[in-house]
Amino acid sequence: MSSMPPDNSGTDSAIVVPVAEAEPAVTACRARLDPSASLGVPAHVTLLAPFAPPALITPAMTATLADVIGSVPAFDCVFARTAWFGEDVLWLAPEPDGPFRDLIRRLAAAFPDYPPFGGVYAEVIPHLTVGIRDAAAPGSGPGALRAAEAEMARGLPVSTRVSQAWLMTGSTEPGSWHPVAELPLAPAGRSTDRRG
Repeated sequence: MSSMPPDNSGTDSAIVVPVAEAEPAVTACRARLDPSASLGVPAHVTLLAPFAPPALITPAMTATLADVIGSVPAFDCVFARTAWFGEDVLWLAPEPDGPFRDLIRRLAAAFPDYPPFGGVYAEVIPHLTVGIRDAAAPGSGPGALRAAEAEMARGLPVSTRVSQAWLMTGSTEPGSWHPVAELPLAPAGRSTDRRG
């Protein structure tokens, strides 16, 4: 499961939770091993990607995104351990991951035409990608990922307050990804879920 696979046909979009507090621990590793870093995507947990092509995102869709994200209370989260998808993807595990799963589920229900990761995975596991094995790229194999895991361990745990998500757009061009909307969660302890 990769971080944010861009659409090679042009521009793309995604909804992510930026994790600025993780940058000191992961930036060097991501710069070498996570292709999304060179595109301008910060350390993050993906909620919904790929989302709609940017040209098709309407103000009503952005308002719906804001309502969905705003229906979940802000929460504290710790990234204390690394985890793996096989030997291909190294990631940090958020604890708790329940609020991320709730956000993913709500977004998928609100936008059934854009299932998380294109509907490829039966279960979407919240994660902060650090590195992806790329057979075509020298220096990105399992040994490099294992070395990155050891390097990162010194910077853990990372604690953060999850209070917003971003709608980001970009392309396969370096540095092209940027936030186009900040989507706040509800104040802690208060859900604004109008669905009962």
